Amino acid sequence: MSLVRGNSLRKVGLSHYVYRHYLFVSQSKRPRIGPPRATNFKEQLIMSESFVGLAEALLPSVLAAGAKTMHYFRTGVETETKADGSPVTLADQAAEEILLEGLSRAAPGVPVVAEESMSAGKVPNLEDTFFLVDPLDGTREFINRRNEFTINIGLIRDKRPIFGIIFAPALSQLYLTLADDHAISAPLDPDAETCSLQGLNADRMRTSALNAESGMTIVASRSHGSEALENWLADVDVAGRANIGSSLKFCLVAAGKADVYPRFGPTMEWDTAAGHAIATAAGGVVTQTDGSPFLYGKLEKGFLNPSFIVWNSEGNPLLSRVRDGKR
Repeated sequence: MSLVRGNSLRKVGLSHYVYRHYLFVSQSKRPRIGPPRATNFKEQLIMSESFVGLAEALLPSVLAAGAKTMHYFRTGVETETKADGSPVTLADQAAEEILLEGLSRAAPGVPVVAEESMSAGKVPNLEDTFFLVDPLDGTREFINRRNEFTINIGLIRDKRPIFGIIFAPALSQLYLTLADDHAISAPLDPDAETCSLQGLNADRMRTSALNAESGMTIVASRSHGSEALENWLADVDVAGRANIGSSLKFCLVAAGKADVYPRFGPTMEWDTAAGHAIATAAGGVVTQTDGSPFLYGKLEKGFLNPSFIVWNSEGNPLLSRVRDGKR
């Protein structure tokens, strides 16, 4: 994957977050930090404003899922077709099994909506707080031997994504949120035996500072182009464009390498939740194409998303025009 724009990431030490903010592990062994003590794990998760401990607890499972997908990526795997016509492989199923087991340990009792489980008709009883899991986003890229596929975990609270992890194992790259205003990127070898937040050589991600309609860098889907997208772009002053697979498009906006990611066409909530959280934590905003909020928990629609746009910031003048009905 080529970089769209010069890197705008900044180095950040993790010790401040690891030692001062995490709320999820060994609480009995250290003083309580943060909001008033919750009476059970789910209440604690709902009240938390920092997710370092959750990220730490999930990293081993994310790494293991990455290693499993890389095994199939290197050796090859047969492809089946799901009822909705989308492809699925043993890699999807094996990675999801690893992630679900990890979530059951890291966040017991919190509902999980996972892509392959949903395809099998397994729908949990939803609450205000739940996880969305896509064990292999970019299955077409995976099948076609392109390295733009990702592992995704997003956490939803009150219809909005508040935490996300994305791992691109073939690119050895990890993206995650530490808090609602702090997202990081770090190299991570899928063949590593272990990983921890403290061991990451992390960069803080911030979206671009572009605040003009001219000279926008666009990132779009490699496998899901559309006439609606091209019509929308016809009225945009595009300085550069990259077509990339999977949730990596969210990460490019979060890292300041692209300004806007428009998506016209169907996606599912598990495709977008983790990337949405990361882009928002880096300073971005995700809306429907009319500028209205992009929300989650659409059980009545089978978790189907409307078309959406990822913007570098609320200050993007094109977003203002969209909201004013002038675009």
